[in-house]
Amino acid sequence: MFRRLSQMRSLSSSAASSSSKTRSTLPRLPVPDLRQTLDRYLASLEPLLLEDERLGKSSFESAYSLRCKLAQSFESGIGKLLQERLHGPPPSVFLHQALDRASSSNWLDDNFWMQKAYLEWRAPLLINSNWWLAFHDDHLIPQGALTGESSDNRAGITLWQVRRAAWLIYRVLEFKGKLDEGEIHPDTTRTGIWLRRSTQKMFNIGRIPAQFCDILSSPTNSNSPDSRKLLISIHNWFYTIDVYREPNSPSDIPRLVTPREIATHIRAVVLDVEQRLANGERALPVGILSADDRDAWAASQQYLLSLNPKNRKTYQTMLASVMALSLDHMTHTIPPSPLQTHSPQGISQEILDSHLRTIRAHSLNVANRFYDKPFTVIVDPSTHAGATGEHAPCDALVPSIVAEYGIVQGIDEAAFDDTLDDTDPGGWQRLDWVADDKIRQECDAAHARAIKIIEDSDNSVLWFQGYGTDWIKGIAKFGPDAYIQMVLQLAWYKTRREFTATYETVLTRMFKHGRTETLRTLTRDSRAWVLEMVDTKSTAAARFAALQRAIKTHSRLTKEAATGRGIDRHLLGLRLMLRPQDGEQAPLFDDELFDRSQQWKLSTSGLSAGHLFRGTG
Repeated sequence: MFRRLSQMRSLSSSAASSSSKTRSTLPRLPVPDLRQTLDRYLASLEPLLLEDERLGKSSFESAYSLRCKLAQSFESGIGKLLQERLHGPPPSVFLHQALDRASSSNWLDDNFWMQKAYLEWRAPLLINSNWWLAFHDDHLIPQGALTGESSDNRAGITLWQVRRAAWLIYRVLEFKGKLDEGEIHPDTTRTGIWLRRSTQKMFNIGRIPAQFCDILSSPTNSNSPDSRKLLISIHNWFYTIDVYREPNSPSDIPRLVTPREIATHIRAVVLDVEQRLANGERALPVGILSADDRDAWAASQQYLLSLNPKNRKTYQTMLASVMALSLDHMTHTIPPSPLQTHSPQGISQEILDSHLRTIRAHSLNVANRFYDKPFTVIVDPSTHAGATGEHAPCDALVPSIVAEYGIVQGIDEAAFDDTLDDTDPGGWQRLDWVADDKIRQECDAAHARAIKIIEDSDNSVLWFQGYGTDWIKGIAKFGPDAYIQMVLQLAWYKTRREFTATYETVLTRMFKHGRTETLRTLTRDSRAWVLEMVDTKSTAAARFAALQRAIKTHSRLTKEAATGRGIDRHLLGLRLMLRPQDGEQAPLFDDELFDRSQQWKLSTSGLSAGHLFRGTG
């Protein structure tokens, strides 16, 4: 990762020449062959049917034969029609225009992926959907600041907390600017095309709650004053600060202010919060409403905006702001674990897990967020930091790449003044609300529901120090991802004595507007390896041979998914081509095993090897 980022910086010197090169293009996401998808689907059912047989529910042969008949009937009947609607009829038949041919870029992303995967879901974004990243500490920050010690604590916000926040914001927006201008990852490469389009969807937008299906706001024009603002939350109040200079003409590109200016503006907001607290004011915690059930938030949002035109303007500013920053006024701690484990950096388990819960959200900071923003940096008084964001616009790998650029270079202390004085520099604004008792009661109720969600979830990080990726690749000769996925299968079975359908994310970024595909990790071969491992009579040679087969199968499935030959997105597309209002039915989709094979009790995804992140979720 460090090598990749150093390559990013070296590219900036050749940005001018890169614009003259031929722009690269990405191929379209293919619609897989129907028979191949059905064969792969049937193979994915085998471990579930074998487990049913082991538990005495039904014989494998009879149950598998039934699914083969369903697949055969589907292929020759309704499935053939659905495939034609999705991909197109034979060249000699022109009855209709297929969805793939009618789509400008991508049959999946152009039409329904974001809605079906994210915007139609009514569950709260908190815990259920938003991604989060916990950053490693900045080694350039004084040790005393890492414990929250400060002689300049204002409203619970510390000097170094402000500095780290300002530095992270500056670095993230610097990355955005370089990407926009082609200084890094130019669109002469496939990676550049994918990353630029994906990153552009992270900034200056927000998710808007609506009954049944949410929507995303349109990206704000760079000439709009709101697009040059950073959204800040402190003690549940929202503010904005200016992070770009006003351009001299409409054709000029807004220029990012310095880290010192960002810190000065943040400081002014902190002082205003301090004064409001001293005056006995209490924030209306609108942020907690965005953590609620989506239909409940939609109703609350409509009511809130109806109370006063000022509320609508405040809300639009929040959506249009470039990104968000949450400054917490307390450092969260949990009781020491009975297992006194430590990370390789000597960090105790309770500090690690407390940090993770700070970024995920806990009872004291859950309202100090706006969950509908795609990218929010979080910093606490001890300078523990991280990021979180709404998942719909892009996949979590994208913000992790942006965040890596933000944290790979530690704070340059020379970029800041020795102290932050109390002079008001301007460049900041309050975002206040006109409220009534009803909306205050809704905030209280939403907070209670959010606490319930948090209490019903947990997160922790295990720093395994026995061996790592070097040993897996160099000695065992396995791919680390496939190896870890097999370990997860074994751990699940040993703790629950059962197998479950397992989801792993595979990116399809080699295709135009590509997002993800599902890799069904539970296979006949992975199940066989797990059973070898728990069989006390099995030999090391038998276990190793079974592991080799399982990893070979997993690697093949990974390649198929990444190259547009996965099954779950294709099956989704076929289902959405069905017209039940016209009496169309597909027994394949009505089979209980079709649904059970997609009940992901174990859902997995990997981002970083851990050099810069303490944990992800």
